[in-house]
Amino acid sequence: MNPLTLEAVKDILTETLGLGDRRTALAAGTPLYGSMPELDSLAVVQLAMAIEKEFDILIDDEDFGSELFETVGSLALYVDQRMQPASAPVLAAE
Repeated sequence: MNPLTLEAVKDILTETLGLGDRRTALAAGTPLYGSMPELDSLAVVQLAMAIEKEFDILIDDEDFGSELFETVGSLALYVDQRMQPASAPVLAAE
């Protein structure tokens, strides 16, 4: 995944969820949905809207699930994949 995307996703998470100084603890493997009390169902919607606005992408309804919000890295990887041109191959996570 693109490190710039990861950092931007961490910024959005911090702002949307009000994490403050806890941003420094966020890493690609940090669990999100079900592990982070701030990320309730309303916050998931707010987070999705912020991601869509920041990256000018649309999160498909069929993609909107627990796998997408499993970790910080899964969310950043999804953003990377959505931002790729249609002709570019989608790479699996490393």
